[in-house]
Amino acid sequence: MFKKSKRSKKQKVIETIVFLLIIALVGGGFVYKNFIGREIIELPKKEEKKPEEPKLQIIDLDSKSRPFAVMINNVGVSRPLQSGLQDAYIVYEMIVEGGITRKLALFLDTETERIGSVRSARHYFLDYAAENDAIYVHHGQSPQSTRDFSSLGIDRINVDGTSGWRDTSIRVASEHRLFTSMERLVRARGNRRSERNKDFLLDYSIESINLKDMENAEEASEVKFSYSNTSRIKYVYDSDKKVYKRYFNESANTDYVTKETYTFKNIIVYSVQNVNLDGSGRQTLHNVGDGKGYFISEGYAVPITWSKSSRTAQTVYKFENGDRIKVNDGNTFINIIPKGRDVSFS
Repeated sequence: MFKKSKRSKKQKVIETIVFLLIIALVGGGFVYKNFIGREIIELPKKEEKKPEEPKLQIIDLDSKSRPFAVMINNVGVSRPLQSGLQDAYIVYEMIVEGGITRKLALFLDTETERIGSVRSARHYFLDYAAENDAIYVHHGQSPQSTRDFSSLGIDRINVDGTSGWRDTSIRVASEHRLFTSMERLVRARGNRRSERNKDFLLDYSIESINLKDMENAEEASEVKFSYSNTSRIKYVYDSDKKVYKRYFNESANTDYVTKETYTFKNIIVYSVQNVNLDGSGRQTLHNVGDGKGYFISEGYAVPITWSKSSRTAQTVYKFENGDRIKVNDGNTFINIIPKGRDVSFS
């Protein structure tokens, strides 16, 4: 029989020190003894980290929140006062009386501290709050809007001294200096439904959409059209940032707080028939139906079709091949211009 070899005290001390050093270095592991009694260290297996799926920057697809659709003043004196629109994920613009326009800016899950200036409602803007299941935010309304808030079942916040404020530091008429914030709007929402019951209006793509190779694509470094002879729009493409800078009557459309020009990733423009509704020049739009327009993004424009089956139904945008459009991850400006107005690209 073999005799077990005896280890000296010195050897045992050295082995113990080495063992403790190994434990310290590996930061833990599983220890067991082999068949001759020596302790063996098994290193822990590293868990393979699954790569995180990329998420949209413009909205959270998992969000159930209802957006706020804020009516934005756009008359000449108010335009330099516009605030917070860069945080909106969709902005609409349509003509109102006198050849001027107003905007409807949609905000979702933001913390925007200043939005405005807030102006009175026009009835056909309600249709676009409805298609996004948004709470309509305004100050005052036309007679037609008063009727349609009820008939269309539109939730609304009529901004007052609690849900907004007038900036007395601005030397313009009081109707042009009413502002609100997301914090105030959330508080003013009260017991109105807070969860959205419609899908998002647009389909978003994290990967860049290649419009260049689509049929009938046009280069669109500059986009021009008008709502009237006094409301002319221009977008200029910034190829470095891959967004469009917006101009109104050749002047940059800037934010009052940041002083930066508003930029948009996606532009949709199409026309509908508008007619005078009353002696005050108020308008109505024949926006239920279908027609043609353009989708513009990352330097190119392609023809699209649009259709809207009812005032509260979502507008459906499709490429010419019949596929529903996807837009690039970013904010979208939807321009609904009067019929007969041309759109040009260069």
